[in-house]
Amino acid sequence: MTTKILINSESYETRIALVENNQLVEFHIQRPLEKGLLGNIYKGKVVRVLPGMQAAFIDIGLDRTGFLHVDDIHISATDLDQRLLGQEQQPCGNFNFSSSFADNEIRPSPGKQIEALLSEGQEITVQVGKDPIGTKGARLTCHITLPCRNLVFMPLTDHIGISRKIEDEALRQTLRERIERLRPLGTGFIVRTVAEYADMEELEADMEFLLHLWDEIRDSIATASAPSLVYEDLDIVFRSVRDLFTAEVNSLVVDDQGTYEKLVHFIAIFAPDLQHRISSYREAIPLFEAHGIEMELSRLMDRKIWLRSGGYIIIETTEALTVIDVNTGRFIGKKDLEETIFKTNMEAVKEIAYQLRLRNIGGIIIIDFIDMADEAHREELLSSFKEVVKKDKSRINILKLTEFGLIQMTRKRNCENLTQILCEPCHYCGGEGRLKSRRTICYEIFRKISKEHHRHQGDRLTIKVHPQIADMLLKEEEQMTLEIELKTQKRFTIIPDFNLHIEKYEFSWQGEKTCLHYWQKIAD
Repeated sequence: MTTKILINSESYETRIALVENNQLVEFHIQRPLEKGLLGNIYKGKVVRVLPGMQAAFIDIGLDRTGFLHVDDIHISATDLDQRLLGQEQQPCGNFNFSSSFADNEIRPSPGKQIEALLSEGQEITVQVGKDPIGTKGARLTCHITLPCRNLVFMPLTDHIGISRKIEDEALRQTLRERIERLRPLGTGFIVRTVAEYADMEELEADMEFLLHLWDEIRDSIATASAPSLVYEDLDIVFRSVRDLFTAEVNSLVVDDQGTYEKLVHFIAIFAPDLQHRISSYREAIPLFEAHGIEMELSRLMDRKIWLRSGGYIIIETTEALTVIDVNTGRFIGKKDLEETIFKTNMEAVKEIAYQLRLRNIGGIIIIDFIDMADEAHREELLSSFKEVVKKDKSRINILKLTEFGLIQMTRKRNCENLTQILCEPCHYCGGEGRLKSRRTICYEIFRKISKEHHRHQGDRLTIKVHPQIADMLLKEEEQMTLEIELKTQKRFTIIPDFNLHIEKYEFSWQGEKTCLHYWQKIAD
């Protein structure tokens, strides 16, 4: 398999594409004005403790307070092992494994309630484990972790973890023994998958770097006032190299000379054996256009994704839940209905796994496959889906296929998905995706006139509406408009106004100006 990383770096935006066999499989983006917080360490101040939620709100110097759950303050050794097993860093994300406190904090015993751990006004060192999403503030953790290329450092946790993706037991034991010889007493480290091929010198260099970094962070914590930022994680370019640029990647291409020179220097320190795979792109055709990435990105926002057979899937995303619906569409099959449904579902399995990774869809996900009667087909569908999502580095949990053909799953979400990053709610429909029908608005106007007319002595009413509503009032609903005129004893003047939202209208009663604005959300 040919794998390459493409970096399009501009002063206003940096975009990173991971391409496998000429297909875009991951896309990451960072804008200076919308830079993420993931991995940053803050000295914060507790502003509110909520015993009923076993959580606290922490002021870290941002517009919104961060959210800290009791489980992110303390974690038992057993739970720590559960988190460590098989959990590798999400690309361009941050680890969130260890259980550790800042030096000035008391280590709690198991089963402590949050009111026993925190009090309002207390200063606390926290790390951002999840970026703010939608209306929610950043999710915070006291389990501070510092990732490097081969290792992840857990400053105050006495634990050694080995990535589950390193399957050779002899190698796992060798790596564990190496870390045990190198690490300072009482500290913790996770050995990343890429360290499978690392020698003793590389592990020691990573450890030395991380220990020095932690010393600097501790010094910053000691002198900083709360709330304040004490450590900012690498920007997206260096994180992508740290997390994505492995021995399996054939090439890394960057189109900005300044960024190229910084990367060469960075790689010379952390992965000198990969230096020869970095190249600078200087062609006239933009890098992403030359590799067909722009065309792929233009389809990322589509709700409907067509399958090669003629079937399709529809993706609907809310703040915490994503629903994916599978349909046969134009695919009519060749033999029988059951076989047609099975082939559509199996094709959808690969596309859904691909879209989840590419769009970075996280949280709770419900997939509505076309219902199948054959139990063997149902089992094959589930096992195939579990197999194809193994390429995804995010933590995924999949439940059994229900009798209605639904798969319920979760995918770890550290930041907003691509739709949330690249789009914003429609200013016209308010993000609802639907508007009231023209006829509904006309009848709403009739009811409002019937309710209000007796309060006004004049015999004239001017109605200012959107042109589409004016057209319906004067044509399709002409008879009803005349009836309302007779009933209210008012003479209507209907004025179309292109500047009005289609759901807004204004009334003017014989010199009186009473503007009744209707800008209502669609009912559930």
